[in-house]
Amino acid sequence: MTDTAPTESDTGSTLFAPLALRGVTLRNRIGVSPMCQYCCTDGLADDWHLVHLGSRAVGGAGLVMAEATAVTPEGRISPADLGLWSEAHAAALAPVAAFIRRMGAVPGIQLAHAGRKASCLPPWAGGARIVDRAAGAWDVLAPSAVPFSEGEPLPIALDAAGIDAVKEAFVAAARRAVAAGFAVIELHAAHGYLLHQFLSPLSNRRVDAYGGSLDNRMRLPLELIAAVRAVIPDDMPLLVRISATDWVDGGWDLDQSVLFAREMAKLGVDLVDISSGALVPYAHIPAAPGFQVPFAAAIRKQAGVRTSAVGLITEPAQAEAIVVTGQADLVLLAREMLRSPYWPLHAATVLGREPDWPQQYGYAVKRR
Repeated sequence: MTDTAPTESDTGSTLFAPLALRGVTLRNRIGVSPMCQYCCTDGLADDWHLVHLGSRAVGGAGLVMAEATAVTPEGRISPADLGLWSEAHAAALAPVAAFIRRMGAVPGIQLAHAGRKASCLPPWAGGARIVDRAAGAWDVLAPSAVPFSEGEPLPIALDAAGIDAVKEAFVAAARRAVAAGFAVIELHAAHGYLLHQFLSPLSNRRVDAYGGSLDNRMRLPLELIAAVRAVIPDDMPLLVRISATDWVDGGWDLDQSVLFAREMAKLGVDLVDISSGALVPYAHIPAAPGFQVPFAAAIRKQAGVRTSAVGLITEPAQAEAIVVTGQADLVLLAREMLRSPYWPLHAATVLGREPDWPQQYGYAVKRR
């Protein structure tokens, strides 16, 4: 990757220039960020996922990412999380991926394991840890027996066999994602979930080969990346989401993120999706429009890898500026896409491009 900004599209908008990642080309540099919906039964996708993700593809996004998808039942954040630990889960997701493709977007999926942040209520029910077995609680896993919040039961520290089982679960889920028709896979190593827990010294207190030094703390995520890269098609892009900083002194930070990104690129990661925080509940995060974009810019420049930017990006001109100045190669929107599923079509109009309406709508909206 070079440090040059992407070229403009034929309409003069860099945000609407295509982005090639291996054998996949996004029609623009707008993506739908993975957003948990907490509405599954036994981890199975249903009509909600088809409509929720499909409408964003209709709305003109280049990449539409399915939410954090658990690779094992115990890897779910809540009992209502999406999963991909069986062939039945892949079959339920296949129509979703197919419809996203039909609408001209690229279907992606984020594979995840919540680690010590598992077995929780959905956010609208308070999000607290479920500890009562009768209420559906399960044992949670982590690098070390350090809970997310004070007073919670201790998680179970993974032993060598448990670490191998986690890697095998991610590999199996990646194979199922390919079979279900997804064209992009993202591994979730951010927001305080299991892979982030291994990276940060705040949550990783191990004294074996998976803890202590930076090389050791990176070991599991890098082994997992290599294992997934080996079983997916060569022309399939592999993304990784990271938290660039824990926002806590002594925790994971930008310098470590740059080193991690360099190692990921060597293993065939095509783009690093840059977020931040959520490892510990006491971090002070100075949220403001575009507050995480400088992390994406720094990692892109210093690690020589493509990045995506997220976090309170709401306006077309704001998104355009991020890509035209080379701060990131891709802009991912979350809450703004909930407010406005057709945000890309609106952005095209604002930026002087003719919106690429679906045929079913275009004939009507273009009539005078």
